Amino acid sequence: MTAASAPMSRQVRRASARKTKAAAPAPPDPTTAYARDVVEGRILAGRLVVLACARHLRDLEHGHERGLVWRREKAQDAIDFFPAMLRLEDGRPFVLQPFQAFIVGAIFGWYGADGYRRFHTAYVEMGKGNGKSPLGAGIGLYMMVADGEPAPEIYSAATMIAQAKVVWKDAYRMVVKSPELAALIEHPDREEVAAGALTIPGDSAVFRPVSAEHRGLDGKRVHCGLCDELHEHAGPEVVDKMTAGMKNRLNGLIFEMTNSGYDRTTVCWQHHELSIAVLEETVVNDAWFAYVCTLDACASCAEAGKRTPQADCAACDDWKDSKVWLKTNPGLGTVLPVSYLERRVTDAKTMSSKENETKRFNFCVWTEQSERWLSLGQWDADACAAPLAELDGRRLFIGVDMQSPRDLCCAALVWEPDGAGVVDVELRAWLPRAALEPEPGANPSERQALLRRWAEDEVVTLTDGNAWDAALVREQLLAVAAEHELGAFALNQAPLGELSKGLLSALDKEQVTNRTYSFPAVTAACKDLEARVAGGKLRHAGNPVLRWTVPQVSIAHGSDQMIRVDREGSVEKVAVAALVAALAVMAQAPPRTESEGSYKAEWV
Repeated sequence: MTAASAPMSRQVRRASARKTKAAAPAPPDPTTAYARDVVEGRILAGRLVVLACARHLRDLEHGHERGLVWRREKAQDAIDFFPAMLRLEDGRPFVLQPFQAFIVGAIFGWYGADGYRRFHTAYVEMGKGNGKSPLGAGIGLYMMVADGEPAPEIYSAATMIAQAKVVWKDAYRMVVKSPELAALIEHPDREEVAAGALTIPGDSAVFRPVSAEHRGLDGKRVHCGLCDELHEHAGPEVVDKMTAGMKNRLNGLIFEMTNSGYDRTTVCWQHHELSIAVLEETVVNDAWFAYVCTLDACASCAEAGKRTPQADCAACDDWKDSKVWLKTNPGLGTVLPVSYLERRVTDAKTMSSKENETKRFNFCVWTEQSERWLSLGQWDADACAAPLAELDGRRLFIGVDMQSPRDLCCAALVWEPDGAGVVDVELRAWLPRAALEPEPGANPSERQALLRRWAEDEVVTLTDGNAWDAALVREQLLAVAAEHELGAFALNQAPLGELSKGLLSALDKEQVTNRTYSFPAVTAACKDLEARVAGGKLRHAGNPVLRWTVPQVSIAHGSDQMIRVDREGSVEKVAVAALVAALAVMAQAPPRTESEGSYKAEWV
């Protein structure tokens, strides 16, 4: 290959511009046009895609208040690159479908106040066969040759090299079929070459598959990391290494593509949940792009906390109904043949062993996930968010929980029902100061920034050292207990060892109860909490830590309709787990007599 005098990206832009000019004019701002069509119902989409589009439209109107800038020409430049420079396997130009143009345009068109691109992670979850891998390959090639980045390093990354080469092979075929790219990029003679790489030596640009095998992820200066089939990644190592390698790339991107999975301990599930939280605005992360396809529960089931369609509800989306297939397969009829889905559904109907696989791969159902539990709408209702009532003369029950001594410890203070049958809840939370410190060379995470703000507002109490201070927690809990009539402490005693011992030595033994989190121990309390939130019989005064926790809590099911808080995964669940513990021990307390001035309560 001969070196050219003009920068590589300028050559490609010129070639792309010439081809685009000769083609039919592109519709004005296809990113925004798709968003409007989805939000206004002209394009059928699932609830979370509607939220993604609404986010784009909302930021067009208000994003400048946070320093966000929409650069339509940058979005169009990336969109135009695909048909102008890339060819699909059959030789046709890679014309982006509207949903693909929305993804590409949003990623490359939004900028921050610092002048660099806004989005540094993009999570895309949709049904199998909708062109995720070719789209990722095209994004990688754009960032390699047309992004203006010095010495760009593009990696298709996975835990196993065979998976990593899927996207790389798509990119290889596009290069071979494009005269301009084939002349610019050095490439192997065959895509089967084991250590294949696409390179531009004069610019030190490289596009290579890498994997966790043989430490192949270390030492990279990542401009673009393409993580395909994220649900197959056993751990977070690949994503973490790609993200760490991007630290000096101010316009860098981690592009995650996946079908739905089944394991709720994986990085895919964590990023799926974070994406939902960003789209629902329970977490603010302006650097995170999310496009998550779903089938939808009906309004009634959604209000009851069911986040996926219920098989026994005729009003919920039914994966067997072709009318809703477009929600999880936005390329249906263009990228994905309708006949393919028809065969998949027919097989799943006749072979039960195929049903979960079809629901997961084609209809974005996390087949073994727990249900999201409490309704945020009910939690935020005026009856629940009202200020606490008069507490004097009412017994206090305290539930304490944690999962790690290096993270949050939460105590839920619950006062027995007032005359109207309403319980009042206050939350205390402690956090070791070290938990707010980012990794060396990294910026604080969104979570750390949020916790730091709460510490400044005295919603969370910081303790010195790497672990929260059990002695300080005991002192503060005993102080609040001394101000009221203490009914009992409910402790998850296994991880709270020092705190448990301290409370046992300071109180009557019967006042400290070990709460396990087995189904029999907490089912009644979980159902009580659910009913109280739905009926406005629990006041929490809008505590921000509890509100942050509520949307992240799911429940696990046992036999005989028993339920409990699903304690797998994030530590954010400890606040609600502490609340359940307090309700459980309160329900077991003996009723007070009339002479004791009790409020007799009927437990729901």
